[in-house]
Amino acid sequence: MLGGYMGKVLDVNLSNGEMKAYALPERLLDLYVGNKGLGSRLLYELTPPGVDPLGSDNVLIITTAPLTGTGAPSSNRFNVTTKSPLTGAIVNSNCGGNFGVYLKKAGYDALIIRGKAARPSRLVIEEDRVEIMDAADLWGLDTHQAQEKLPAKTGKIVIGPAGENLVKYAAIVSGNRVAGRAGVGTVMGSKNLKAVTAAGNLKPQPAQEGLFKETCRKWRELSRSHPATGEQLPRFGTAAFVNICNATHTLPTRNFQSGQFEQAEAVSGETLAEKYLTGNEGCLGCPIACGRQVMLDGMKIKGPEYETVGLLGPNLAIGELEPIIEWNYLADLYGLDTISLGGVLGFVMEAGEKGLLKTDLAFGKTANITKAIEDIAYRRGFGDEMAEGTRFLAQKYGGMEFAMQSKGLELASYEPRGAVGHGLGYAVANRGGCHIAAGYCIYLEANGPITVDPLTVQGKPGLVILNQSTLEAISTLGCCIFTTYMMLPRKLLELNARSRFVSRMLRFGFQKGGNLIGRALALPAWTLPIKPPFISFPQAEAHAHCTGRRFTMGQMIELGKRALNMDRLYNVREGFSAKDDTLPARLTEELQRSEEPRSRVPLAQMLPRYYRMRGWSADGIPTEKTLRRLQIEQNNLL
Repeated sequence: MLGGYMGKVLDVNLSNGEMKAYALPERLLDLYVGNKGLGSRLLYELTPPGVDPLGSDNVLIITTAPLTGTGAPSSNRFNVTTKSPLTGAIVNSNCGGNFGVYLKKAGYDALIIRGKAARPSRLVIEEDRVEIMDAADLWGLDTHQAQEKLPAKTGKIVIGPAGENLVKYAAIVSGNRVAGRAGVGTVMGSKNLKAVTAAGNLKPQPAQEGLFKETCRKWRELSRSHPATGEQLPRFGTAAFVNICNATHTLPTRNFQSGQFEQAEAVSGETLAEKYLTGNEGCLGCPIACGRQVMLDGMKIKGPEYETVGLLGPNLAIGELEPIIEWNYLADLYGLDTISLGGVLGFVMEAGEKGLLKTDLAFGKTANITKAIEDIAYRRGFGDEMAEGTRFLAQKYGGMEFAMQSKGLELASYEPRGAVGHGLGYAVANRGGCHIAAGYCIYLEANGPITVDPLTVQGKPGLVILNQSTLEAISTLGCCIFTTYMMLPRKLLELNARSRFVSRMLRFGFQKGGNLIGRALALPAWTLPIKPPFISFPQAEAHAHCTGRRFTMGQMIELGKRALNMDRLYNVREGFSAKDDTLPARLTEELQRSEEPRSRVPLAQMLPRYYRMRGWSADGIPTEKTLRRLQIEQNNLL
């Protein structure tokens, strides 16, 4: 058995109570490793084409990676994979809670949940027993109350009222962390499953323990010394991006009508730190500690991340932090995705202004928002329709041109008319309007230390491919995406800040070389046989020492490409193609700024090149040649 793995997956059918544990084939682990990649492959094999996302034939898959539970920095993450009830596409939702670590303590690398329980239930997983128990005492509780009633010293995942009531963007909560996007909590609720706990005393064993421990030590030092992971994120959290995005016209304002908000400073990470911050919190074993702790009505609670601040603040023209803190807290209690929540509220406000529907919600007014959040979670009144998502509302009332979604998933908090490569990423992302699945090209266009021209199409398809493939690999290895910030070494960033020549050369290299990079990434793994440099990819070195397998740069890139193409193959089977790689007309046809003729997303110019460089057809479908090169087999590997 490879190092880092427990050697078993737990497969539970809630309909008939059948449970079994078995080893996954080594070829499956070789190709898909864990977390996102493994979850995608398992979903492809375990669900029939056209499966109803809320039907008993859909499966909920929770995967870990070899690094999970080993003490590797920023690597406790687990992944939830299913077919989304919001989009009809595949969804992988990543979470930093403690459940993945405890699942491995119980002896399992993955959990597959099938069927539907006849009544509200919870699943108990321990080393020596697995049991489906009645959860009538938990049903109706919020996520905090539910976790409080579960045993201590266990890994926990729960849903709140939103999941119970099948809100299409309900989340799964683990501790203070959330697997939020595209309705993974909805699928859990559709199975009458309120909670899962895991416990045990087992521990994954790295194959090369001495080298592994030394790598982890150096990795922690690197995290603490890097400007992004050792300074910016611990000090201001992700909300540090509010002022940066505002300055670069990428802060969604009034349902993405513009990219700047006059009160941005009032809701910035700096203001949050100055007026509300009481301390930091981090995921288990993470030295970054980017999480915020704030006070609300005498309670110490989790503070909002950038996405929440942006979409419940400037996106709604709200310039006060206190109500945003409250709404974030409520959303977590109810088990709601704050990104989709902000997108829905923004659409309703604009549709109301335009007379398409009647609402008491309005831009710039905090009144009625708290009630609207509760109505959504419990599907009361108009909240029942808001619970269906932005695309549903636009299809019913009109306004699709300003419904800020792609493939049915509400866009994250970056206005792509200020960063067109990020806009391309939104359109082609397999799970829809997600900044992570999009490749987070915004970091190279607007909010990172080294940025290219954000409005040119030059090099953007290649940069999107580079970023997507890297993030897919990092997620499959089980690591936090913030660890990718270390790809740009501190000394390089210092040179960039000191020298205009170096700064110009770096920007020139990324922009002019973007498509060359994209084409190079299409090459087979054996063309890059070198070991990934530790200074840029400590995750890869830790993975190699953990599993005991050599892991080259080419293999790492290929891992990311394989995971992304696996998602694409699943979506193609469900009827998705190039027709779905779109953005709302506001972003592709309307100028963000009248004085800047390039301030729209020229999607039609970028898509064909992106498809060619990916090895996809003009319809956005992976070719047989691409699938063979990536060793993606369409017959089952289980």
